[in-house]
Formats: sequence, C-alpha cells, structure tokens
Amino acid sequence: MDPEITVGELASDLAPAVARLCAAALDLPEDAAEAGIIVAALWPRAAADRPVVALGAYRAGELVGALLGSMSAADPRLGHVDLVAVAPEHRRRGAGRALLTEAERRLADRGAAEVLLAGNPPYYAWPGIDVRYTPAVCAASALGYRQDRTAWNMTADLSYDGSPALRSTEAAEARLAGQGVTVRRAEPADVPALAAFARSTFGGAWDAELTESVGRPEAGCHLAERGGAVLGFAAYGSSRPSWFGPMGTAPAAEGSGIGGVLLRRCLRDQRAAGLTSAQIGWVGPVPFYSGSAGARIERVFFLYRKSLEN
Repeated sequence: MDPEITVGELASDLAPAVARLCAAALDLPEDAAEAGIIVAALWPRAAADRPVVALGAYRAGELVGALLGSMSAADPRLGHVDLVAVAPEHRRRGAGRALLTEAERRLADRGAAEVLLAGNPPYYAWPGIDVRYTPAVCAASALGYRQDRTAWNMTADLSYDGSPALRSTEAAEARLAGQGVTVRRAEPADVPALAAFARSTFGGAWDAELTESVGRPEAGCHLAERGGAVLGFAAYGSSRPSWFGPMGTAPAAEGSGIGGVLLRRCLRDQRAAGLTSAQIGWVGPVPFYSGSAGARIERVFFLYRKSLEN
C-alpha cells in the first residue's frame, strides 16, 4: 500500500467532491451519469433511516477514494458496503483495500457480524457488484469475501414509439374500470395506504422505497385500487431516476393485467423525462417483464458476504 494514503471519515460538506470522484471512477456510463444522485441517495438521505459509514482515502490531502456503507435496517448484525470508488489514476495503490478494512472495523463497532457487498434497500445503487467491474470482483475475492448470490437487471427500451415497453394501456385500463378498478398516479396522501399494503403483502423494504418514490420530481408511482383498497403499485426513481421498481400486485388480483398497466405507465413517465431506456432493478419474474415490456436481461451482479467473527 502507498504509505502516503490515509483513510478518515468524510465530512458531509464533501458530498459534491465525492460525487465528482464517482463520476470519474465509475467506468460504466450509466453509473457515471447518475453519480451525484447515487451519492445523495446513499449519503446523506440514507443517514436519516440507518447508521451510515462515510470514509475517504486521501493522498497528499487529495481525495482519491471514497466508501459509503451502512447498517441493515432489517438485521442489526449485518453491515453493507454500498459504494466504493477510487480515482482511476490512483488505483492499485491500496486505497480500496484500506477503505474496506476500515469500513469493516467501523461496521463491527456498530454490531455487525457480517459485511455484505450487496444493496441495502431502500437506499441502494446496485444489487451487488456488476460483473463488468472486474477489478472490484477480483478485490472482493482477494479480501476474503465469498459470492453467495447472483442478481440481474432487465432493460426496457424507451428509445422509439413502437417499443413494447411503451405499448398503450388504454384498452386494458377501460377493461379494469369495468371491473371497478381505478388506475391512477399516486399522491403523497396515498403513501400510508401504499406502505401498509406493501408491508402486509410483501414485507421487506418496499414500503420505504414507495415513500421515496412519491412526490419527488425524478421519481413516481402509479397504483390500482378498488373501493378504496389498494390492489397493486409500481414505482420508479426511489434511488436512481433511470431505475424502475418496486412493483407488486395483490395475490387475489394476479392475472388481471394490473401489473402490466402499472409497469408501462411508469415507463412512459421515464421516457417523458428524457430517458431512452429504463433499468428494471433486481428482477424476480423475468417472463413477466419480458412479456409486458419486451425487457431483456442485461446487467448481472455478484453479491458477496464476509464474516467478521473469528
């Protein structure tokens, strides 16, 4: 390791500098373009919801690397590394290793028995390490992390009018209306009912992701309801404006076509915002997204974990 590299806590006023560093360090254009939004979501927004570790690597006083980590809101024995970035011209000098080593120590001090290189919903930028970030994959292995899961995103093409992702929902909405189902854009007043529906039906962190998607200019949510009861939702932009999700339909309403309608309403919003494609993040039902929006599997992620206990 370069002896001139030191690691210390990042002050909150360095967020713009961290965003600039990430814009230069993230090799994939779609990540670099949203670097500022990613940093803002992981820090300081996430800090209102969970303990956050923010570290900087410095060389001769210059910020050359950054790490953002956090404790799991669901399991107090799990810590997450949410982002690691090292300036290209300062790589292979030990900055990444030093950042991860210090992050492990600080997460352990907060009670973590394991550290995950995996997304920590509701604030996450990736499910894990994109396999195209080969140096990061190699570093995870060298530092004792083991791969335990694989995740993937699907891409919906929004670049042309005839895209399956932009197919009209007018007829389907009329059919649903005949069954007493209303489909509309969610408003802030809908958040308590949406959050309660998500928690009771699906568990997990979707309620918090929905809260982050409603009422923000770069995000949005659509819902389906009947008699005032929520039947389904679809959202986008909770952490990244180009990413779609989460979405869910009540088990009793599955097969009704609600999901496809809500999905394409969101994708049309994203296209209206100027996007030529949308990432459907951390996908489960591949056939549904392929059939409803012509989406294809594209980004693949390795998820890692490491025990901190001897």
